[in-house]
Amino acid sequence: MKVQIDPHTLERAEERGADENEIKDVIDTGFAIPAKYGRTAKAKVFEFKKKRHGKYYEQRRVEVVYTIEKNAVITITVYVFYGKWEGQR
Repeated sequence: MKVQIDPHTLERAEERGADENEIKDVIDTGFAIPAKYGRTAKAKVFEFKKKRHGKYYEQRRVEVVYTIEKNAVITITVYVFYGKWEGQR
């Protein structure tokens, strides 16, 4: 299925520390999470092992919210959380 990444999603991704390839990876291989308003969302935990804004984080969880319209995935936004998650890949 074609993935159409909205410019808003790319802006948020850049601000929050993710990129276009990670967005596509989350949509393709992430796990389903709850979403509001009839939307779909997936998340995936990535190894990070770096500092962000002066604090060290082991992992980064990227969540992508999207809709499916006419055989295309259309992104709405992306959220990025920093920390450590057990059992989620």
